[in-house]
Amino acid sequence: MRVLFVNHTGLVGGAERSLLSLLGSLPPDVEGRLACPPGPLHDHSTRRGVRVVPIAGSAGSLKLHLVHTPIALGAMAAAAAGVLHAARSWHADVLHANSIRAGMIAEPVARALGRPLVLHVRDCLPPSPLTRRLQHSLAGRAAVVIAISHHVARAFDPDGAARRLEVIDNPFDLTRLDPAGIDRNAARGRLGLARDEPALALVGQITPWKGQEESIRALARVRRTHPDAVLLLVGEAKFVARATRYDNRSYLRRLHETVAELGLDGAVRFLGEREDVPEILRACDVALVPSWDEPFGRSVVEAMAMGVAVVATAVGGPAEIIRDGIDGVLVAPRDAHALALAIAGVLDEPATRQALGQAARASAIARFGAHQHVAGVSALYHELLGDPAMAAGSGGHMQPVESLD
Repeated sequence: MRVLFVNHTGLVGGAERSLLSLLGSLPPDVEGRLACPPGPLHDHSTRRGVRVVPIAGSAGSLKLHLVHTPIALGAMAAAAAGVLHAARSWHADVLHANSIRAGMIAEPVARALGRPLVLHVRDCLPPSPLTRRLQHSLAGRAAVVIAISHHVARAFDPDGAARRLEVIDNPFDLTRLDPAGIDRNAARGRLGLARDEPALALVGQITPWKGQEESIRALARVRRTHPDAVLLLVGEAKFVARATRYDNRSYLRRLHETVAELGLDGAVRFLGEREDVPEILRACDVALVPSWDEPFGRSVVEAMAMGVAVVATAVGGPAEIIRDGIDGVLVAPRDAHALALAIAGVLDEPATRQALGQAARASAIARFGAHQHVAGVSALYHELLGDPAMAAGSGGHMQPVESLD
């Protein structure tokens, strides 16, 4: 079976990390290729032995704009032409779009070739008449829609237009996310952390909805009772095209200004994009995920797998992952005061912090292994191509959306 994966960007974010895990773990009877623009994703994939077909980039916003919209549509058309050539020449059996934007590129190709389209939905788009029509159309035309959380599934297909909609958890390399393999004191030393310095970490792209500003303001409150506490901000302003929803470069500048205004120079450390996230998580005491509307919460699971106590937003994906007070703590979004209280509560009780971390790791191991994700996705491929025996034997953690309510 040949599956052509389509990604609309060459950058690497959470969606692309999940895609890389899937590509690297496909079963022997599934051959995968990737169509994506040049960039880090192309490089990461080729290093893993994945054949990559370069296509035009298409990073434009889905908001209507007199200039940006025609440019974005032209870029998508060029990308679709590249996908069509790759799918036709390789005789792909299935097209797997790794995002809604990738779905806009791959859907006309799948329709033209008579191939099934798997649409992997990973985001909650800002609501508008345009996005509602777009999502309704894609939901009805895809053979299967995979959502990364029930929150995403509800936002994408509120009126039940999808022929089939499944929730499949994102995959994680739990062998890499193993606290037993990383010396905590050494990890703290590499980051310049003192032995007794409470360390908070937020891992995520620099953008307003990830909540870095709220975390900085929460740190100022936490330091009233924990004056040595520091905040590690891991990530960069990755999506910076003019048509992007937020001006992420301006937001990064504002974060630095907020740090200066609150007298937190030295207490907030901007680490940029890092490849040693497990080591950073091993070094910290509390992981923060204060996103306004997190579709899934990849950094939640990474921290849980590393046995770190997590304080996360009570909306979106994290609320489906964390059991409040058992394997993490949930707080209201956009509330720096509530976030600070939760952080201080976890720092004040070392035994509670340890218990949360232990329960978190057990939850992550039970639910988020890469093999579970791959089994669920490959079962769908077999069903689409009429091999129910292989589909039934694949297993996997698929959750029908109807079971939610």
